[in-house]
Amino acid sequence: MIELHPTFISKNGQREFAVLPYEEFLKIQELLEDLRDLREAKQEEKDSHSVSLDEVKKMLIP
Repeated sequence: MIELHPTFISKNGQREFAVLPYEEFLKIQELLEDLRDLREAKQEEKDSHSVSLDEVKKMLIP
């Protein structure tokens, strides 16, 4: 988990914006890209045949 250190900017007494240190922003951006890639990979593989762990064990251990 990323520890965030935001600075909040308020308008009319309400938090309007959160400003993050640049390094934290880059980490979040990388995580979001990884999640997008994972979502795309899962979508591409949703109709492909899968093999359970038990089936793999049976195939590997005579």
